[in-house]
Amino acid sequence: MKTVNILLSLAENVKRFNSIVSKYPYEIDLRSGRHLIDAKSLLGIYSLDLNKPVIVEIYSDDCDDLLEEIKDFMI
Repeated sequence: MKTVNILLSLAENVKRFNSIVSKYPYEIDLRSGRHLIDAKSLLGIYSLDLNKPVIVEIYSDDCDDLLEEIKDFMI
């Protein structure tokens, strides 16, 4: 499992992030405080407080391609 922090403060960024993670077969979650949601759920992402950084939990050790695609969101 790999974990990174991202910031999705704009609606356009949420849509782009969701489009990217939806292409990958492994489980990807977003954690914000006590809330844990599926990163492939657009409505779930919008339920989080997106003014703060969000933790991405990727349940795969071979996810360098995904990390490369989401590097613009990483903080």
